[in-house]
Amino acid sequence: MASIFSRIAAGEITSYKVAEDDRHFAFLDINPMAPGHVLVIPRREVDYLFDLEPEEYGALMEFARKVALKVKKAMPCQRVGVAVLGMEVPHAHIHLVPLQTEADMDFRAPKRQIAPEEMQRIAEAIANA
Repeated sequence: MASIFSRIAAGEITSYKVAEDDRHFAFLDINPMAPGHVLVIPRREVDYLFDLEPEEYGALMEFARKVALKVKKAMPCQRVGVAVLGMEVPHAHIHLVPLQTEADMDFRAPKRQIAPEEMQRIAEAIANA
């Protein structure tokens, strides 16, 4: 059975896409820690990031780097934080979070609710950065 992230990348579930190529997909987290919080996934479904083949891992990290540069350009932030947890969805993924301070990347903090129109505007800003 395909993970929710595989279904998002396949277009079966609506998302706010910010970038993609034939092997990777990046989209806004619908429960972000900050506006512009992006999830980056490999299209090939692998549960744990470190189970990726070395070449796949390197390619995913390079794709994430390119997306992070777009996030930094599009969103007002000091840095783009990077985290790999992978506890909630059994599909390798990288969190990219625009940060003003380290406290902005607290996974225990309540998540933000952002209006769909604003999510679309943010996704477009990152995609076009």
